[in-house]
Amino acid sequence: MTRVLIVDDEALVRAGLRMILSAADDLEVVAEAEDGADVVDAVRAHRPDVVLMDIRMPRLDGLAATRAVLALEEAPRVVVLTTFDLDDYVFRALEAGASGFLLKDTPPRDLVRAVQVVAAGEAMLSPAVTRRLIGHFAGSGPSSRQRMALARLEALTPREREVLVAVARGLSNAEIGRELFMSEATVKAHVSRLLSKLDAGNRVQVAILAHDAGLT
Repeated sequence: MTRVLIVDDEALVRAGLRMILSAADDLEVVAEAEDGADVVDAVRAHRPDVVLMDIRMPRLDGLAATRAVLALEEAPRVVVLTTFDLDDYVFRALEAGASGFLLKDTPPRDLVRAVQVVAAGEAMLSPAVTRRLIGHFAGSGPSSRQRMALARLEALTPREREVLVAVARGLSNAEIGRELFMSEATVKAHVSRLLSKLDAGNRVQVAILAHDAGLT
């Protein structure tokens, strides 16, 4: 059972998310918080596996709250939720270590699947947001970012680079295994080594690095 904490300053949104997630057999909403300032205490009290984090809140925004949560020992995974797919806070939250970003109009089935995927250790970005994310980073100092990214990738083996590109394309471990003819366990081991070698917090950061390096 995956334990979920919902963080949003609108009671109606929280109620809707609770209803959607509670309908899944393997998800349990253990608590709600109405502001980022309350998130750390809620995480300590309820020990969720995944936090659904609104990005714009009155006292403490989702960016600061994400950093605070991810600084905790045994931190849960964070998925950013917003109505704004161009919000610069979102990009910064992903760089800070959030495991995904979804728009609030994401269909219920896709929202449930996103929480399940993130709880399993993978990352989740909506396709439209992925394109905008790539464009955002590709347009911000590409030559400098590319040089730094390529330098960080020098430690990777050819096989690890193949896995890196597949991760950057948004493929799951199972999909990578089928494409590269590896078992899912082997793919998981490669991804773990990638995260370690690249000093990355999650698959989103690995994907951003691959795009910066011009590999996709």
